[in-house]
Amino acid sequence: MSGTPNGPGVPPGPAGPPGAAPERHTAAVVADRFDRITWRDTCEQSAALRALAAELGARHAGAADLMADVFLAAYQTRPRLRDRREMAPARLVNHRIVGSLVAAPHFADLHRETAGDPYAAAMAVLAQAAALRGMLERSRAAQEQADRAAAAERAAEAAGPTADAPADRVARQAAEAAGRALAAAAPGLDAAARNAAGRAARAARHEAALMRAWGLGPGDLERMPFDRRARLAERLGTGRFARWAELIGRFRQMAAGEHARAVESTAGELVGVTLGDDLSRVIPSELAHLGLPATRAVFAARYAAGELMLYDTRAERPAGRGAVIACVDTSHSMYAAGPGGVTREAWAKACALALLDQARRAGRDFVGILFSSADRTRIFRFPAGAPAGIDQVLDFAETFLGGGTSYQTPLTAARDLLADEFDAAARTRGDIVMITDDECDVTQEWLRDWREAERRLAFRVFGVSIGAPGAVAAGSVLDVLCDNVRSIEDLTDVHAAADLFRVI
Repeated sequence: MSGTPNGPGVPPGPAGPPGAAPERHTAAVVADRFDRITWRDTCEQSAALRALAAELGARHAGAADLMADVFLAAYQTRPRLRDRREMAPARLVNHRIVGSLVAAPHFADLHRETAGDPYAAAMAVLAQAAALRGMLERSRAAQEQADRAAAAERAAEAAGPTADAPADRVARQAAEAAGRALAAAAPGLDAAARNAAGRAARAARHEAALMRAWGLGPGDLERMPFDRRARLAERLGTGRFARWAELIGRFRQMAAGEHARAVESTAGELVGVTLGDDLSRVIPSELAHLGLPATRAVFAARYAAGELMLYDTRAERPAGRGAVIACVDTSHSMYAAGPGGVTREAWAKACALALLDQARRAGRDFVGILFSSADRTRIFRFPAGAPAGIDQVLDFAETFLGGGTSYQTPLTAARDLLADEFDAAARTRGDIVMITDDECDVTQEWLRDWREAERRLAFRVFGVSIGAPGAVAAGSVLDVLCDNVRSIEDLTDVHAAADLFRVI
C-alpha cells in the first residue's frame, strides 16, 4: 500500500512529545471512551458479532482488537489511524489490515451508509467477516514474526539500559523480519480489502434502499432496537418483500410528487395559458424576466395590470376528508406475474401502500381491506393519529387470501367503516379505491343500498383494473360502481396511477 504509513487519505493519530518514547497501543483506530462504549454495547446487542469474535479469537490473538478497529473505522465520522510507530508490535498486522480497508476505493461509499450508525457499522463488520478471516490467515506468517519481535522487545526492555547490546540487536532484527513478512503479505491484504469494502458497501446500500422503500427513515431506524432492526432487515431482504422493494419505492416517490396537487381547492389539470396575477401559476418564460434588471419593471407592470401569462387549469373535485380505504383483491389470479416478473398482487399492494402515505400526509385515516371470496377478508386499520407500525404494514403487504372474487363483501365493509366514521365524527367525503383484476356481479338490492349510502356519506369510489380491460368497459360492474376508473396493463408503470394520487 502506497502513501503514508497509515494508508492514503487516513490522517494519523496524535504523536507523543518530541524525544519521548511513543506509547504503544493495541488499537489501530484512535477512539475516545464513548466510541469504546458504543462498540461494547453493540457487541452486547449482537449475537452475530459475539460469535464472529469467538471464532476469530480462537485462531488469532488480536482478533478482538481488529474487530473493534474495523467497527470504529466504519462508525466514526472521521476515523483516524494511529502512526504505526505508536502500535504495539503484536498489533502491526491489525494496523495494516485496517489501513488496507479504509484505503480501499469503495470504503467511502460504505462509510456514507455507516457513519454515526452503530447498527450499520456492525453490519459492515459482519459483511467483511469472510475477508477478515482470509486476511488474518494470509498474514499469519507476518503475525508470527510480529509476535517474536514483541517478545524480543520485552526481553530487551527487561534487560534494562545497562544490559549488553545483543538484546537490542535481536529485537531490531526481529522487528525487521516482521516488517519484511508484513510487506510480503501487503498486496494480498490490499486486494482482499478492496473486494471486502466493495461487497460491504453494496450490502449497506441495498439494506438502506430496502428500508427507505418500506417507509423507514434514518430516525425510525435509530430508535429501533438492534436485534429488531436485524430481524427486520432479514425479513425485508428475503422472499417477496425483496422483489417488491423497488416497485414500492417507485410508487411512494411518485405519490409524494403528486401530493402537492392533492389538497383542497387544487388548481386542477393543465389545459392551456391565460392572463392574470396568480404568481403560483406564472409560466417560466415570464419568470425569466425577473432575472434581467432591464425587464423587471416590465414584469412588475404586467403583474399590476393582471396581464402575466399563467398556466390555465381545469379544477378537479376537492380532495376527500374522510378515511382513505383501499380494497385490494387477493384472489388466486392476482398472483400471476406480469412484465418484469411483477405480480398483480405486488402492483396492487405497492399502490395501496402509497395511498397509506398519501392519507398520512393529509392527516386522514387509512384502512386496507384485503379480499377474495365472499367469506374471505382481512381489515388493517391505520388511524391518522397513531404511527403506522412497520410490522402491521408488512403484515398487510404479506397477507394473501386466495380463492375467488367478491365485490360486495369488501365494499360493504368499506361503506360500513365510512358510516361509523360519519356517526362518530360527522365526517364525510371518504375515498374508496377498488384494486382488482376480475369482474363480478352485485345484486340489485345491494346496489340500491350502496347508492343510498353514497348519497348520504358523499364518498367517492375509484376503480383500478389490473390486466382486465373488460372490467372498465362502459356498463361493466366496476364502471357502474366507480366515479373514476382506469385500466392498468403495464405493471412496471407506476405513473399509470398518477392521476389517482392527484385527487385523493
